[in-house]
Amino acid sequence: MTTAVATIRPLVTGLGVAAPNGLGAEEYWAATLRGVSGVGRISRFDPAGYSTQLAGQVDTDFTGRLPNRLLPQTDHMTRHALLVADEAFGDAGADPAQLPEFAAGTVTAASGGGFEFGQRELQALWHKGNAHVSAYQSFAWFYPVNTGQISIRHGLRGPGSAVSAEQSGGLDAVAKARRNVRTGTPLMLAGGVDGSLCPWSLVCMIRSRRLSTGTDPRTAYRPFDSAAAGYVPGEGGALLVLEDPAAARLRGIDRPYGEIAGYAATFDPPPGSPRPPGLRRAIDLALADAELGPDGIDVVFADASGVPELDRAEAEALAAVFGPRAVPVSVPKTMTGRLLAGGGGLDLATACLALRDQVVPGAVHLANDRFPELLDLVLGEPRPAKLRAALVLARGYDGSNAAVVVRAV
Repeated sequence: MTTAVATIRPLVTGLGVAAPNGLGAEEYWAATLRGVSGVGRISRFDPAGYSTQLAGQVDTDFTGRLPNRLLPQTDHMTRHALLVADEAFGDAGADPAQLPEFAAGTVTAASGGGFEFGQRELQALWHKGNAHVSAYQSFAWFYPVNTGQISIRHGLRGPGSAVSAEQSGGLDAVAKARRNVRTGTPLMLAGGVDGSLCPWSLVCMIRSRRLSTGTDPRTAYRPFDSAAAGYVPGEGGALLVLEDPAAARLRGIDRPYGEIAGYAATFDPPPGSPRPPGLRRAIDLALADAELGPDGIDVVFADASGVPELDRAEAEALAAVFGPRAVPVSVPKTMTGRLLAGGGGLDLATACLALRDQVVPGAVHLANDRFPELLDLVLGEPRPAKLRAALVLARGYDGSNAAVVVRAV
């Protein structure tokens, strides 16, 4: 890659969203600005026997939204990914079928694949026998299945890959797509849609010991709050259309959401190490990649774990980079829960909408700010602001950190 190609900053020209508080980018954004929460008691199965009973569900009637033949082949997660991809391409005004054969591809992230589908087939295996297991189980559970199904549906023959990572995966997928644009693919669809709430997946998440056991949707997930005690899981996410700026101009795009200006990923040191967590280094490297100083960032969309020690590490990292209370910090995921690999993509889509409308969404349900000397948390009502660039942070299990800078153009 030449230096010029290596520094191409893809434009974000389209968004698609499926979130517990809104299906579709505009419905989600309107609900977020109104402070509408999508967190509630799990209704897809009886959660009474589980220590975690709340989640951000996305309940969608797919009839008429997807071809009937796809419904028995796909998990709940993949059906939403297909709807979100349709919306993102439509928002970008891009029809991949009209592009040259290898001009478009996709990178998606997922934490574990189609858990709900897999659980159903395991139940069929043990209760009825192997003759009752669907042949579609061979791929419907698989974590890259969203990339495969989206590629088939839209005829994408360019680069196709998947990132298996929780939370930070959605940002890592966007970074991978950025590399694909830089190496010659004009258009990429990237991000994450994850979820599949079912007993099997809930048990796996509970084992992390990071989930809230609260039963009141108003108080169960309160990151950066003195009452923080874990997070509420959710499902859904967002996909973004990234385009080479020259290719986008040829298509007549004159008002993109912004450009992917910077990215970095780091890992925390092993437990017991005297070295500090890697989040600050990820922020520093992403700012350097964007050729911005701390004063070039106008809002931060925090990872907001809700786990007290992780909240403190993030608050201290932000204060160390930007200075105490020097930049507004937004936590819209208090209205959705943490969406596994879909969370990073949704925060990045939210940042794009914030840049478009010049407003920072507020958090809900946070009553007692634990770090008032470190963070300028935006609480309650949205805050109008002059926004030129946003920093989006995400951390995954076992110490992965990702940071993306999106900048208005």
